[in-house]
Amino acid sequence: MLVYNKNNQPHARRERCIIFSRYPEPGKVKTRLIPVLGPEGASELQRRMTERTLELAKLLEALRSLSIEVRYEGCNGQIAEQWLGRHILYRHQGEGDLGERMARAFSEAFHEGMEQVVLVGTDIPGLTVDLMQRAFNELTCADVVLGPARDGGYYLIGLRRPIPQLFVDMPWGTDEVLEQTRRISDELGLSVTFLDFLDDVDRPEDLHAWEKATTSVQNVRTSIIIPTLNEAGNIVSTLKSIREASDTEIIVVDGGSDDETVPLAGSYGAEVIISPAGRAGQMNRGAAAAKGEVLIFLHADTRLPPGFDRHVHHVLAQPDTAAGAFELRIDSPLRRLRIIERIANLRSRLLQMPYGDQVIFLRADMFREVGGFPDMPIMEDLELIRRLRRRGRIVIAPAPALTSARRWIKLGICQTTLINQLAAVAYFLGISPTRIAHWYNRNRGISLYG
Repeated sequence: MLVYNKNNQPHARRERCIIFSRYPEPGKVKTRLIPVLGPEGASELQRRMTERTLELAKLLEALRSLSIEVRYEGCNGQIAEQWLGRHILYRHQGEGDLGERMARAFSEAFHEGMEQVVLVGTDIPGLTVDLMQRAFNELTCADVVLGPARDGGYYLIGLRRPIPQLFVDMPWGTDEVLEQTRRISDELGLSVTFLDFLDDVDRPEDLHAWEKATTSVQNVRTSIIIPTLNEAGNIVSTLKSIREASDTEIIVVDGGSDDETVPLAGSYGAEVIISPAGRAGQMNRGAAAAKGEVLIFLHADTRLPPGFDRHVHHVLAQPDTAAGAFELRIDSPLRRLRIIERIANLRSRLLQMPYGDQVIFLRADMFREVGGFPDMPIMEDLELIRRLRRRGRIVIAPAPALTSARRWIKLGICQTTLINQLAAVAYFLGISPTRIAHWYNRNRGISLYG
């Protein structure tokens, strides 16, 4: 099957993650939780759990070539797409009991050429990318992979061929589902692998599992470090994009602005540190003052995506991850800039080489271990990423950071792109960063902060 990814790059995919969910309409979802949460609260929980599961699937998509399909109930495909976004396969679950709907989803996926299919629900707060990754890995040997729920059902099932017998005459909604699935598998001579036991959220007494999972993310303090030099025209919108994050400190390290950057930053609650100019040095000084366990390095002309803190913590929770960054989106309607975005995002994923305008983030202890940003007038982000790649993976979060188009508009898209690429090539060829910075500034006529 030929599938187009979010960068509109076609490629064959042979794995699929199917998410079963229901549209969060008040009064029609999580009805057993309504006495405690009310109709609106129960539907809000359904929305948040579905969006979290989709975030995990998108992170998994960044690690392996798979397609994501959402099987929905309670709405149509257009509403589902408006809710959860484009570049995902959407299908209605169809008629029948849960077993018939699941069997149909597997059958259609394999008919479309899939070789491994994993189906998950959305009400498992303990679900992680690592567990989903393990499910696909186990399917290279096992016929069936099950994620057992503590209530006697399962939250995940993975197959490498259609096995409709697993979904017939099953007592759905009881504590017998897992055991009966295992028994049928034995009778059919199937090999079965089990993942970790997890709690699901169906009843009021289950809510503690969701609260525990979300609290563990919120309790990790984050420090956002923004180097500035005459950024009065951008700093306010950048700081506004951070407002909703919890337990987050904002450190603006100013390199000697002679405009209103410093008072504006202070008026929006940022801690302001005055430093000699030089982006690498400014970011290192901000990191030294930071109290957070996670550091986010944000350019002053870049806005973070909604829910950025959830993305950051989900990425850094993955095993063998040294650092992360966001996808690139340029704040301009010009179509030619969409090509720049696609190239940058493809480079970031394939080569694990994001640049600073994609908002690099990592744990504070990892930052200290690699020595922080090198004392260089240019390419400090590239060198930091090279050091981090020796420690683990660089994961791109499935959300875009919106950066200013001023660099491309000032000199023109083609010339700016050519200058950027020549600078990167020169660095990899061993030319002194000082010489590159001199040539770069002379040709671009714009600050390295831009």
